Amino acid sequence: MKFITNGLIIREQNIREKDKLVTVLTESHGVIKGFVHGAKDIKSSKSAATTLLAYSRLTVHPRKDNYLIGDAKAVKIFSGLRNSIENMYLAQYFCELAGAVCPKEQEAKEHLRVILNGLYLLSENKKPFNLVKPCVEFRLMCLSGYMPDIMMCKQCGEYEKDIMCFLPKTGQLICKDCFDKAENFDYKINLNRSQLTAMRHCCYVDTEKLFSFSLPENDLKVLNFCGEEYIKFILERDFKTLRFLKGLL
Repeated sequence: MKFITNGLIIREQNIREKDKLVTVLTESHGVIKGFVHGAKDIKSSKSAATTLLAYSRLTVHPRKDNYLIGDAKAVKIFSGLRNSIENMYLAQYFCELAGAVCPKEQEAKEHLRVILNGLYLLSENKKPFNLVKPCVEFRLMCLSGYMPDIMMCKQCGEYEKDIMCFLPKTGQLICKDCFDKAENFDYKINLNRSQLTAMRHCCYVDTEKLFSFSLPENDLKVLNFCGEEYIKFILERDFKTLRFLKGLL
């Protein structure tokens, strides 16, 4: 039975002369793939609504192995992203990450909300690039069942010291004293109080407050590195769009 849902186009692939296969992060069914007939025809109302990074209202018809997207109407086109190549590739990285971690055939309203908020802030230049990125990275991982354990030191229970150590291979936190005594930890990222507070904010705060903090540039660099390393080890993969993005910076 057909359903109507809002969704963000996170991937598009040309099929034949005028058709597309799109991957969509939808509110009601998570990540789905659907064929769009006539989407490459610029006269079609579905053309703009099914382009990469379009947020659209979609009528979706289930088929045996995939979906067919019938009506499609654009709700939001993040045109401001085109003003910055870095922001554009960061947006595409969010899409690639979403395709890897967001649920399939399940409700994904919060996942979609986080990405849409991030895209809006980038498109309107309301928050810096290197603040939006770790917020989206950590929150998507948390929503997808990969929440890091950073409330206290996993060895002694210490909540906060001048230097705490993040273990990206496991997503755990350990104080520097315990790390120095232990023999079974081989990789850490040192965090000062501000950096740890920001990481906890990204993971634990209510979604509406997710992007509502500031941090000095050097601290943001560490927070970004933590997000990248955590994702790399937990998902055991890298992302083409992130590699390209880092080559631009």
